[in-house]
Amino acid sequence: MEDLVREHTRLVAVPYVPEIRLHLAPDEEQDAVFGLWERTGGLPYWAYAWAGGQALARHVLDHPELVRGRTVLDLASGSGLVAVAAAMAGAARVVANDVDPHAMAAIVLNARANGAAVTVRRGDILATTPREDVVLAGDAFYDAPLTERVMPFLLRARPAAGTGAAGRTVLVGDPERACSYLPRHLFAPASVHLVPAALEDVPYKRTTVWRLM
Repeated sequence: MEDLVREHTRLVAVPYVPEIRLHLAPDEEQDAVFGLWERTGGLPYWAYAWAGGQALARHVLDHPELVRGRTVLDLASGSGLVAVAAAMAGAARVVANDVDPHAMAAIVLNARANGAAVTVRRGDILATTPREDVVLAGDAFYDAPLTERVMPFLLRARPAAGTGAAGRTVLVGDPERACSYLPRHLFAPASVHLVPAALEDVPYKRTTVWRLM
């Protein structure tokens, strides 16, 4: 699978996070997504730097104190962009999770290309409770059924009422799309970005990094 990733991508700097290089499908070859879809049997989310992930990675690199010395989970990691950013910002341990085996291969290659220590965890973990200090999720709210599964997972990162326990930090990156299902009343904005956006309806997407309250 690593060979397939190399064959269909180029190692390039991420537009909004140029400190990081990823194996990405060429933006000018938008039909590449369909070719990869046919080859792999699933949408190649791992082959593109989506707006939510770029904004979240930028936020983490600009505010390294959020992850420095802490354990981090990058949920639905895709290319591993956010996981790599967390590792570069000084996280003690970073886990990148995705259900797609091709994403796992891409994450390994991308972490290696940036000299970042990232552990991959494949599989659906949404029925579990996150154990890491920080949970990050970019572009995870474009689908209503997915949002209905992701939100309980993120909410379980918060301490039970009355326990006095410290909560985990939960940050998500979500672009302004007509199909966004993010329940904004549960979040507070942390930063706003205008992000170069491949495969979107406009060249740049206004994207907010939200913190779960």
